[in-house]
Amino acid sequence: MPVRRASDAAPRGIPEATVARLPVYHRVLALLVDRGVATVSSEELAAASGVTSAKLRKDLSHLGSYGVRGVGYDTEYLVYQIARELGLTQDWRVVIVGVGNLGHALANYGGFASRGFRVVGLVDSDPSRVGELIPAGPNGQPVQVRPLEDLEEVVRDGEAAIGVIATPAPAAQSVCDRLVSAGVTSVLNFAPVVLSTPDHVGVRKVDLATELQILAFHEQRRSVRPEVGA
Repeated sequence: MPVRRASDAAPRGIPEATVARLPVYHRVLALLVDRGVATVSSEELAAASGVTSAKLRKDLSHLGSYGVRGVGYDTEYLVYQIARELGLTQDWRVVIVGVGNLGHALANYGGFASRGFRVVGLVDSDPSRVGELIPAGPNGQPVQVRPLEDLEEVVRDGEAAIGVIATPAPAAQSVCDRLVSAGVTSVLNFAPVVLSTPDHVGVRKVDLATELQILAFHEQRRSVRPEVGA
């Protein structure tokens, strides 16, 4: 399978909101395929994905997929279409920096390989972590945690396109700078800090505390009962 850099994917003018929903459709469809479901209607797929059928049809139209009236969508073909659009049919090589509790959990996540991502390097500054073998590779193959000073070598040797930062906030920017200098073109940042990167580098931030606060907001709204006569 050919190795591609993250910046090699050619944009097709698909709206960002649609791109954000495509992984959800892909996950739902993959479950349907596993269950042997050959076709699915837009209404069924939309309900399982938490969107309206109109929004689903518009999203999928950006892929050139319109389904068949009275039949629906071919699940295997549609999951392939979405996987291709997301780049999941390629071999995306990933280096994780920071193998604490979060980084360790990410490294152990078994869903990467089935979605086209291969963990080729694990890096940590903690001497007690260095040398540890974690079953993060394809088919559970062990990947050894390397010291932080080897970061550039790990990226280059693994031909990594994506760097995952799971370090404390104070270290995140310097780690990011080193990843970019070594050739990484996409960064997934779990550190609670905004990173500065060149224009050609894509950054996605995962802020777990913010997501919990948003959930708390909605939970509070649901728990507030309107006053009688209001």
